[in-house]
Amino acid sequence: MWVQFMDIYLIDGTYELFRYFYAVPSSKDDSGQEIGAVRGVLGSILTMIEGGATHVGVATDHVIESFRNDLYPGYKTGEGVDAALLSQFSILEKALQSMGVLVWPMVKFEADDALASAAAKAAKDKRVRQVIICTPDKDLSQCVVRSRVVQLDRRREILRDEAGVIAKFGIKPSSIPDYLAMVGDSADGYPGIPGWGSKAAAAVFSRYRHLEDVPKRPLSIPTCTPVMTPYSVEVFSRYEASRTVPSQRSRKVTAVPRRSLNLFGPFAALRLCL
Repeated sequence: MWVQFMDIYLIDGTYELFRYFYAVPSSKDDSGQEIGAVRGVLGSILTMIEGGATHVGVATDHVIESFRNDLYPGYKTGEGVDAALLSQFSILEKALQSMGVLVWPMVKFEADDALASAAAKAAKDKRVRQVIICTPDKDLSQCVVRSRVVQLDRRREILRDEAGVIAKFGIKPSSIPDYLAMVGDSADGYPGIPGWGSKAAAAVFSRYRHLEDVPKRPLSIPTCTPVMTPYSVEVFSRYEASRTVPSQRSRKVTAVPRRSLNLFGPFAALRLCL
């Protein structure tokens, strides 16, 4: 029996909307509503479709805040985001649906969680040839699996498989949440741990996969300078004891509830309805 294998494109709609809001001139409809960023995103996705993409899903942060704000008071919020940008989220979601593109407007969870969940589910389906997560967000590098689930920076035209993630960060995808917990991630609003830079974190997590696995003592790794000095051990232990190491906050949910993520059974929902 002939089987048509699918490439699944999962797009970070929040990133795309932010990018086009600051990249294209202002444009308003007859009522004065700003729609410039929406037009940019729609044009970009239409280019993908015209280029041959047949199964596309877009996740958005319908509400910027999520369950992670309850875990960490400093986590990103909608505060300070231009109202003209925030007002375009619902417009984008409706416009994409009108185009026949499946949209996941996330409320309790984040768009990243929807992308991670969709990628995990699609990767298990034998009809899927490859899952392409379209975002440069380093958070989503944790979802990369060999060359089956890859990450695409469409603007820079950079495609990363698992080997590419290791080449960039020096660690395997599964250690990305722990790595970001240590070095920080300004985009999500957590600062990391003092005394820990990218080189030290990469050296540690190339040997110990997760924070829980790291010995709580000064540590040297062959061919490297000591990466856990008495000072860094003290700081690490203090943060861990106070439960302020945010590895769980940067680890993406890969089991978003069925009611929030309609990607079950056949992939008819992802197939473009044009």
